[in-house]
Amino acid sequence: MLHKTLFGLLTALGLWASAFGNEQQPATATFAGGCFWCMEAAFDKLEGVVSTTSGYTGGDLEDPTYEQVSAGGTGHAEAVEVIYDPAKVDYAQLLEVFWHNIDPLDAKGQFCDKGSQYRSAIFYRTDEERRLAEASKASLESRDRLGRTLVTEIVPATTFYPAESYHQDYHKKNPVRYKFYRYVCGRDKRLRQLWGDGAQ
Repeated sequence: MLHKTLFGLLTALGLWASAFGNEQQPATATFAGGCFWCMEAAFDKLEGVVSTTSGYTGGDLEDPTYEQVSAGGTGHAEAVEVIYDPAKVDYAQLLEVFWHNIDPLDAKGQFCDKGSQYRSAIFYRTDEERRLAEASKASLESRDRLGRTLVTEIVPATTFYPAESYHQDYHKKNPVRYKFYRYVCGRDKRLRQLWGDGAQ
């Protein structure tokens, strides 16, 4: 009887440990789409996103400041790092949100923000992310709606530097200023022109 009980307990513990070990760990994705406040807000709405962080990536200068990046010349882009639960949302869905929140036809920046620091880009970490990103870009280019080659970069991820604390969750901490900036910048108007009802 004791052997049976021990066997049952060990079996139960083994199944629990196996299930626990198979849980998917949070994954990370990085996107640049102009103003990082706006990209944070876009991904924060998506179920399965654990957190978003505004920051800088794609440049050469170590630990850059907002003043340095926004002035241009560091090579960095304003970007957002997205931590997400792959069991609830996959990378393809993140790409869908990304595309519908940018202007992939603008080679000079995004909306009212111009310069390479406001370029649109997908920073991939794995071959699978690269494949999915390139496939989604090719699919959009084949549609009649946009009718032009997309200029959004698909490049390897490099070091991501979180932006200063006052930039984090700006759309939540300063909703009036955020909405005013977004309106003045013409972001939503342009997104509706590009994506119609698909604009997010």
